[in-house]
Order: sequence, then C-alpha cells, then structure tokens
Amino acid sequence: MKETKENTGLQNLIRSLPSGPGVYRYLDDNGKVIYVGKAKNLKKRVSSYFTKKHTSGKLRLLVKKIADIEFVVTETERDALFLENNLIKKYQPRYNVQLKDDKTFPWLCIKNEPFPRVFPTRNLVKDGSEYYGPYASVKLMRTMLDMIRQLYPVRTCALRLTKKNIDAGKFKVCLEYHIGNCLAPCVGKQSEEDYDAIIDQIRSIIKGNISQVILELQRLMLEAADKMDFEKAQLLKEKIGILENYKSKSTIVNPKIDNVDVLSIINEEKMAYVNYLRVIKGAVVQAHTVELKKKLDETEEDLLLFALTDFRNRFHSTADEIILPFDPGYHLEGLKITIPQRGDRKQLLDLSRRNTLYYKMERERQKELTDPERHRKRILETLKKDLRMNELPEQIECFDNSNFQGDYPVAAMVQFVNAKPNKKGYRHYNIKTVTGPDDYASMEEVIYRRYSRLLKEEKPLPQLIVVDGGKGQLNAAAKSLEKLGLYGKITLVGIAKRLEELYFPNDPLPLYLDKKSESLKVIQQLRDEAHRFGITHHRSRLEKGTIKSVLTSIDGVGFATAQKLLWKFKSVKNIEKASFEEIAETIGKAKARIVHNYFQQEKKP
Repeated sequence: MKETKENTGLQNLIRSLPSGPGVYRYLDDNGKVIYVGKAKNLKKRVSSYFTKKHTSGKLRLLVKKIADIEFVVTETERDALFLENNLIKKYQPRYNVQLKDDKTFPWLCIKNEPFPRVFPTRNLVKDGSEYYGPYASVKLMRTMLDMIRQLYPVRTCALRLTKKNIDAGKFKVCLEYHIGNCLAPCVGKQSEEDYDAIIDQIRSIIKGNISQVILELQRLMLEAADKMDFEKAQLLKEKIGILENYKSKSTIVNPKIDNVDVLSIINEEKMAYVNYLRVIKGAVVQAHTVELKKKLDETEEDLLLFALTDFRNRFHSTADEIILPFDPGYHLEGLKITIPQRGDRKQLLDLSRRNTLYYKMERERQKELTDPERHRKRILETLKKDLRMNELPEQIECFDNSNFQGDYPVAAMVQFVNAKPNKKGYRHYNIKTVTGPDDYASMEEVIYRRYSRLLKEEKPLPQLIVVDGGKGQLNAAAKSLEKLGLYGKITLVGIAKRLEELYFPNDPLPLYLDKKSESLKVIQQLRDEAHRFGITHHRSRLEKGTIKSVLTSIDGVGFATAQKLLWKFKSVKNIEKASFEEIAETIGKAKARIVHNYFQQEKKP
C-alpha cells in the first residue's frame, strides 16, 4: 500500500499491533464498524489486508473504505473466536457473514417457587428459575413435556402455594385433581418433600439422564413390591415402560457418547449451510441448521468456526468434544476436536450432513416458490428433459377441435410463454375446408393455417406443439408441418385422454409421465385451457344465432333452454319423441310442459 497522508496513520497502527491472538475492527470515515475479524496473530493478519493483492472486488472495496482500526487482545484463540462472534452480532458489519436466522427458541422453565411448575417459555426472567434449552425443535420440546406430564402429576395452575396460604385454606381442588393430573398440593394432599422429589426426576430427564431416572424408578418399584403394594408397583412399571420407549426412540448411537457437539457444512458460491447436533448419552437433544450469507469469499473453515461459536453460545453448550468434518485450523483450548472416519461418531456426522442437505433442498424449494421466474425456468428445464427436446419450450401452443352435433366444427389454440398462459396469443378457428365431424382433417387444416401464417409474417415459432388427441390427430398435425417444412424442427406431441399418455409422431409406443410430474401437469393445463377456450367460442357462435332451431321459435323457450335440449337429445326429432318426464329431467317441469305441449299440438291434424 502506497503511503499517503490518509493511510500513514494506519501503517503506523499496523506496525504497533501485537503478535498474539485477538479481534480487530475496521471502521469507515464515519466511525462505523464495517468488518470484524479474529486472528491467531493480530499483526500478521491485519497487515495481510494491505500487502496482498486481492482478486475479490468486494475485498478490494473493503480495504479502500478502511479509515481506522480498533483491536482487542485476548488470552487465547478460543476467546478471540467467541469475542468475534459477539461483536458481529452487536455491530452487524456490512462485510461480515450474515446469519440468516431470526428465530427465538423456546426453553423449558422450572419455576423458582413453592411446588414449582414446569412449562415452556420464550422469555427468560432472572428470578432464580431454572431454564433448559433453548429447543430448536418445538416438537421435541413438546414431546418431552407431554412425557413429563404423563409420568408425573405436577401442577399447572399459577396459584401462590405458600405454606401460609395452604394452611389458611385459601384454595380448593380443581378439575386437574379429579382427573388425576395433580395431587392437590394446594389443599395439603401432597407434601412439598414428595413434590420436590418429582421435580428432581423431571430435572434429570430434561438434562438427558433418563437411565438414572429409570434406575431410581426400578428401585422404588421393587420396594413397593416388597411391601405388597402391587398397585403402586404396577404404576411405576408403566412409567418405566414409557421412559424406556422414549429412550429407545431418541438413542441413535452408543449411549457412551455423552455431551458431544456435531457440526457439518455445505459450502456454495454465495451461501453456506451449517447443521448442529447436540448429543447426550447417544441421543440427539438439540438439532438446528442455519444459512450463512457470504460477503468476502470466506473460507469453509472460517464459516464453520463462526457457526460453531454461535451454536455453542445460543444453546449454552458445555460439551468438551466437537465432531467436525475437517480440521478448522484453529486452536480451541479445552475442546477436543474429532474428525471421525468410521464408527458411531462418523454415523452422527453423516446424520448431521443429511440434515444440512435436507435443509438446503427445502430452502431452495421455498426460494423457487417465492421467485416465479426461477420456478418457471425449472419447469421448462424439466419439460425439455422429459420430452427429449433440444431447446427450452419457452413458447408452447396447444390445439383442440370441437363440433356441435357433428356440424359447425371449430378449433381453439392457446399459447403458454415461459410456462404461463399468454392470453394475447390465444386464437379461434372456424373450420373452412372440412364438412362433417372429421377431427383429423380439422386438425390438419388448423395446424397448416396457423404456421403458414407465422412463416409468412416472419413471427416466432413455438418450440413445442401439443394436440389434444391420440395418434390420428397427431399424424394429421405432422402432415401439415411436413408440408410447411417444419417437421422435425418443432417438437410435436399428442395427449390422449384415457390414460393421459403422450404420443410422438412415428412412435407406436406412448410416453407415460409420472402422474405427479410437473411436465404432465403443464401439458394437462394446456389441454384443459384449450378445451375451455374452444367451448367458450362454440357457445358464442350459438348465442349469435349461427345455428337456428325450431326450439327457439317456441314462446317461453330461450336460447339456453334450446341448447340444453339439443346437447341432451342431439336433435329436434328426438325431443319430439321424448316423454314429458325425460324433458323435465333436463330443463325442469315448467319449461318441459311448454315444450311437450308444443309438440303435442303439432301432432294434431
């Protein structure tokens, strides 16, 4: 760095930095902290920012903005790590890793009061109460609390159960006592000594010492059996069964692995994902994953250390062993770092890695749902792959033919752009060259008319054409594309309604896509939209009087009634032959009487 009046002070400060561990802060012209870092050797680390040639544009910009440097010397590297984490949270500097996690986790509280309550809370009050957690998994906390309440009749009321109030008879038993959820210490039916013994067992369960509680319950069960108190012994046996069941579900590795933290990381270009597991006696009692937004091309080691410090602070971990996927290259006094290659510890590390991967996949899915463009691009990529296309189907057009009683054939075309309906591109076609109900000829005509016009007007062609129908309609469409010299240049598929199978030209075997696949859903949406659009056009033509009927000349019978009858009976002659009851089923008794009477009058000489 060239010396100027502006940076001479910085150079002098760097030269005076100590060589021990510590934390440094970079400040801008306004005295705002823009970066916080840790170092094994403060002088060496800070000077590297100004002597090395940086390839990262963000790092060059950071160095350019540094106007002042502050530092704190620490006793150990571990102290520097924890101080750095706390300062980043305090100042939230622009160029530091951003922890994308704003959750407030719940705790289990054993209240500091006579006959203590046990309940979940998110607010820690310094009143001498005991707090256990925090619990990253609310479900895990609820499961534990439900088990505790199933095992032990502890009170849930907020009454002030002092000896003075109980002796004065200020309280009455409530419903919880009558249904067996509480032993009514409020009226002196349970002594404080017995209640505190229960709280001791609850405390052990929360701490993860379930085996210890089981041993104590087994001792009490044998005592009760010796005293011939078989009812009490059976109750204790049931409690032991509940604890054994919970223990078997929560223990995933050797119970000898006690008070251990496990971390794994997935590092990507802009983000990193870190999972944390806290293991007590072989059971995972805490599990949480965070997302780290990178700012200055941070190393994987730096990201893992940052997350490790945050997790241990947040979950008040006292573990003296940490299982990691690699050596972070930083000395943590009093902590044993294990990088397992096999065995139970490797099993825990693999579990952590899977949790990290699942979290990453879920986050990406959520981002796609909130980012329509990204979501649509993925759908197009899936369509391209499933239909074996050479290019993304950014423009798709779908055709559907329909007719009325074999006459007045029409066709509809709908257009999707980037997997989204483009209603400006929708088109209706009245079939001109086909007489009678000939779906194949109608499809051949409309495909030829559509794409001969696009070629003539030099407008963009679609990458995918979908026709509603099986091999017949598909071959008719292929014939028109061949005439226009477009066959093979545009992907053409037909969708048959019966089994929702897809057909390609000159391929006798259909393609079956998974019923839940996004590709099939898009094609079905195209087909359904084309059908809806075609029906709308047909009805419009009918309403404009394109089709005339004797029915519309009957007083009291409008177009809608006539249309219902023709759709049902197919012709006026069939309506004339129908009974009153058959007509009434379609248009109701009042209208049916008018129509039936009309035809009865017509039959009279």
